[in-house]
Amino acid sequence: MKFKIGDVTFDNNLMLAPMAGVTDLPFRLLCREQGCGLAVTEMVSAKAILYKNRNTKELMEVAENEGPVALQLFGSDPEIMAGIAAQVESGPYAFLDVNMGCPVPKIVNNGEGSALMKDMKLAERVLTAMVKAVKKPVTVKFRKGFTEEDCNAAEFAKMAESCGVAAVTVHGRTREQYYSGKADWHIIRKVKESVAIPVIGNGDVFHPEDAKALMEQTGCDGVMIARGAKGNPWIFSRTLHYLETGEILPGPAPGEISRMILRHGTLLSEHKGEETAMREMRKHMAWYTAGLPHSARLRNDINQVGTLDELRRFVEERIGYDS
Repeated sequence: MKFKIGDVTFDNNLMLAPMAGVTDLPFRLLCREQGCGLAVTEMVSAKAILYKNRNTKELMEVAENEGPVALQLFGSDPEIMAGIAAQVESGPYAFLDVNMGCPVPKIVNNGEGSALMKDMKLAERVLTAMVKAVKKPVTVKFRKGFTEEDCNAAEFAKMAESCGVAAVTVHGRTREQYYSGKADWHIIRKVKESVAIPVIGNGDVFHPEDAKALMEQTGCDGVMIARGAKGNPWIFSRTLHYLETGEILPGPAPGEISRMILRHGTLLSEHKGEETAMREMRKHMAWYTAGLPHSARLRNDINQVGTLDELRRFVEERIGYDS
């Protein structure tokens, strides 16, 4: 199960995708404890680092015990991207990833994220400049294409490989799809057939069987899990177990979910302060409790929880703690 990007070796080929507002340090720690081989930070603006925006520090923070983490940068100015890559290279990052897949309008309208799939020449200049600026591996994450009529992922991957990029991650949806519809795994296979560097597949991995199917159908070298990990750090341990033994472990019991919620709330409180942590836990609680009996009422009532003690009482009384 060992996996390599450039000269960096990872325990396994299961990765936590970068997700804004989700993959902060506390959540990455939980996924790492469940066996995640590599995590990627929330995306960070190269310009924000350049202009010393105070919010970037927290996004870039990595704990000593959280295992390998990649820093994901976004931007479209080759000079700024290369300069920031050189500036952060000495940080605790296994490698630097470039976001060329984000579909959010304010990013795209700025010519960043998936907008770079429409301007391959500029994307090439960004990647070439970054690879030249650092010794650590540089990787890039992108989509199937910008629109269904322009699915250029295979060409994009070849361009990235020619720039010296060490690996590519492909999300099997176009920018216009956002996260709707079905991910097209065929395009990931096409990318895999086009390049010699490692290809990481991304899109619609919600269960251990999905990860196996993605690798079998596309030949991809690694699997990046995004929405399937929300409220479900266990997806990593369950998927690893399935890939190694062929056995599907049962999902977490209510008591296990309660303990994970409390651990998450505690880590968030230590990291961001109790008030912010409890506010952020509301969205995580919705994900953790999806599928439980009365989950809609649970989601509604969690909004009244303001302290760690209240969170503890809430999960013990409403979800259960003994199992």
